[in-house]
This record gives sequence, C-alpha cells and structure tokens, in this order.
Amino acid sequence: MTEVVRATVSDQPLSVEEHAKLVQNAAAGAVVTFSGVVRDHDHGRSVRELEYVGHPSAADVVAEVVADVVAKFSGVRAVAVTHRVGELAIGDVALACAVSAEHRAEAFGVCSELVDEVKRRLPVWKRQVFTDGTDEWVNCP
Repeated sequence: MTEVVRATVSDQPLSVEEHAKLVQNAAAGAVVTFSGVVRDHDHGRSVRELEYVGHPSAADVVAEVVADVVAKFSGVRAVAVTHRVGELAIGDVALACAVSAEHRAEAFGVCSELVDEVKRRLPVWKRQVFTDGTDEWVNCP
C-alpha cells in the first residue's frame, strides 16, 4: 500500500530534497523527484515573477490526484507532492514531487503522471508579471 506522505498546496518555499527524504522507504529501490521551477521567460517574453492563486479546494484536489494516479501502479511505496501558491521569484520551486517505488519504472511513471495530472486538474491560476511591467493570467477557466 502506498503511503501518501504529503499531498497539498503551500504558501511556503518548497524543497524537492525535503520531499525526497519524506518518501524514503527501506523497500524502495528507486526515488524519483521533479522540481517545477519558475523560469525567466514565456513565449518570447521576459518574466519577472509569478503569482499562483489557489481555490480553497486545491489541497483536496491534490490528494484526489495522488489517489487516482497511485491506484494505477503497483510497487509504489510513498508519494509527496506540493504545489506552491503566492508570489514566486525566478528560480523558486512551484511544484515539488517525490515518489519511492520498488522499481524505477513505477517511480518514473507515477512521478510523470502526477506532475501532468496536478497541472491539468489543480484549481490554481497563474499570473505572470513581465519585465516591461505588464502581466497576464494563464491557465484560468
């Protein structure tokens, strides 16, 4: 059975290393991590910072995503995933994910699918602030 160590949103800085430590398990032969980092550009425009705003249900949705994804795989020992909300600077971690599994294929598969599904289903909206002072909201309903 998979232990869900963390599945939430947070307004605090994220550490992928911390997530990796959370999923350590003596029965796991693989730990795979993902760090979604704020980059300095988007579609040819220079980005200064981002702001993520989450719906009150966002933490519940992360937990649902984790449950849905891990149910498709066997051998997964532990999962930790957090999406950041609030104002983020270039280089900040916006999404941290760590998966431990008995074998690397499962660990890679779960981590990849978790990242894709969190990005697809999470009710979190992003405001990009560009270096020219303009901004835009993306991924909004």
